[in-house]
Amino acid sequence: MKLGLLQVMQNWHKDLTDFQTWQNEIGMALEAERLGFESVWCVEHHFERYGMCGDNMQYLSYLAGKTSTINLVPGAVILPWNDPLRVIEKMAMLEYVAPGRVALGVGRGLAKCEYRGMRQDMNESRERFDEAIEMILRGLDTGIAENDGPYYKQPRVEIRPRPVKGYRDSLYCVAMSPDSQMAAARCGATMMTFIQHAIENHVPGIQAWRDEFATHHPHRPVPAPKLTDVTLCHEDAEEAERLAHEYIGVHFGTVMEHYDFAGDHFKNIKGYEAYQQGADLIKAAGLDGARTAYINAQNWGTPEQIIEKYHERWRVAGEFEPLVVLSYAGMPDDVARNSLRLFGEKIAPAIRDFAAVPAGV
Repeated sequence: MKLGLLQVMQNWHKDLTDFQTWQNEIGMALEAERLGFESVWCVEHHFERYGMCGDNMQYLSYLAGKTSTINLVPGAVILPWNDPLRVIEKMAMLEYVAPGRVALGVGRGLAKCEYRGMRQDMNESRERFDEAIEMILRGLDTGIAENDGPYYKQPRVEIRPRPVKGYRDSLYCVAMSPDSQMAAARCGATMMTFIQHAIENHVPGIQAWRDEFATHHPHRPVPAPKLTDVTLCHEDAEEAERLAHEYIGVHFGTVMEHYDFAGDHFKNIKGYEAYQQGADLIKAAGLDGARTAYINAQNWGTPEQIIEKYHERWRVAGEFEPLVVLSYAGMPDDVARNSLRLFGEKIAPAIRDFAAVPAGV
């Protein structure tokens, strides 16, 4: 069971500039390697303080030169916002500066404000994603980029420096809806999802992805999905609960604002209908109730409490690997660093032997 750090690059601080926020995040990534985290991931977001990394492959290229062991994963490149040719080139280059330490994460995006800023129609997102990912995987397999689809007309060109490897066996896809879960399975990607509900509510989607993956790739073992928590760890249980309710609660509000879950627009956008169902459930529960449910779904607490919740998830959902978001919602750097330290020193060693525990029983 491998532990990864997912960085969201938010600046909800009242007293820090974007530059200072970024310096703190860079420090977190470097400390994660020292503490033995297996991977560091970074989101792609644009235009808002919700996420201030418009090019995660550029950021990971910087980390490549500052680290030596930790794996580097864009989590994720939002394909409808990126030229597939440039994704091929950047991933080929990233492997050159971090040989053997690179995987590819992809997604299709959800925020209408980012689609508007990127001058893209959300109704085309699924088709653009499906066409782009096949072009990208072919290009990284062969070193040749070419395509003649409805969205991407790419004349045949050679990629230099040549890709060192393909990424079909090290591909991750953000999958938050049934549509994205099936798309991930079809292209052979490991499912990466964010915990939003009690783990029992996530099991049907995880199992559907597993079944679809096995159908399309019968000669490959089904990989362990990546489950992502916005989390908080502290030595004292009461303080952990106080901090979790404060900062995860604020984070829930930022999610609602950035993705406009209070609106009704998802029902009119092709491929996003499932998100409207989620937005309607939030409205029905009321904002306070939905916030509390979201906080309680995340894995926070003392190291012992977090380890126990991972055990319970393993029992209910089967084999998985955790990603943790530890800096968010204007949290002070020392609070985030304390969580990071406890995860590295106390939690990671305890969960690496989960393979000996029966899963999904």
